[in-house]
Amino acid sequence: MANYTAADVKKLRELTGAGMMDCKKALEESGGEVDKAVEVLRVKGQKGVAKRESRTASNGALVARIADDNTSGVLVELKCETDFVAKGEKFLAAADAIAAHVAATSPADTGALLASEIEPGKTVQAYVDEANANLGEKIVLDRFAQFSGAYVASYLHRTSPDLPPQVGVLVELDKENAEVAKDVAQHIAAFAPRFLTREEIPAETVENERRIAEETAREEGKPEQALPKIVEGRVTGFFKENTLLDQPFAKDNKKSVQKVLEEAGVTLKHFARFRVGA
Repeated sequence: MANYTAADVKKLRELTGAGMMDCKKALEESGGEVDKAVEVLRVKGQKGVAKRESRTASNGALVARIADDNTSGVLVELKCETDFVAKGEKFLAAADAIAAHVAATSPADTGALLASEIEPGKTVQAYVDEANANLGEKIVLDRFAQFSGAYVASYLHRTSPDLPPQVGVLVELDKENAEVAKDVAQHIAAFAPRFLTREEIPAETVENERRIAEETAREEGKPEQALPKIVEGRVTGFFKENTLLDQPFAKDNKKSVQKVLEEAGVTLKHFARFRVGA
């Protein structure tokens, strides 16, 4: 006969984020004592972390932290296996804590972030491993962005009202302009540019696109004398699709993003766009 109640199971789930059956088994092992059951789940969870390494963490959340004066900001992606965990308070609290840590410490890269101490005697990697144990899912922290400058802003987009933000953008302008920063960040979220300028695109990528454009045109039977113009037109199309400054602006497609920035008298220095799991 069970020596625990449904309320005990509910409380244990709230405390640990573990599944119902795991909570019931832990309560059985602990004689119905919730505190001991928490320890049981943590021990079993730590042992199970390695087993979860082969699982896919394709859900999660994006968290942004912007300084009060907008001179710096961070964007952090924390991934998990299911949307159930992604929208849970404990998972979101962990993501927010990591974002706050990044904002406070400015790690050089992900390796430096994971090795840094988020709490006395506890590294970020250990913190993530603990989340693995407590939540019963594979938790992954493998990227973040951090900018500092004259004006930094963010935009977070929810693809579903019952989920945390799944698309996040961080932008850095050379001067303050909240309206332009918001509009451009929303544009980036929607149109997913890969590069800021044409100059950022690796030469081999451009040459590959040029080669594909020429081979495609020949396959289509285009006249030889027309090939150079056709190829250049298709390469230009590649630029407009993948380069932010060349893209038609979301709110006025008769203008490029570059034109919108010029008219506002600002320069976009950097941007980062994350989509959870992508």
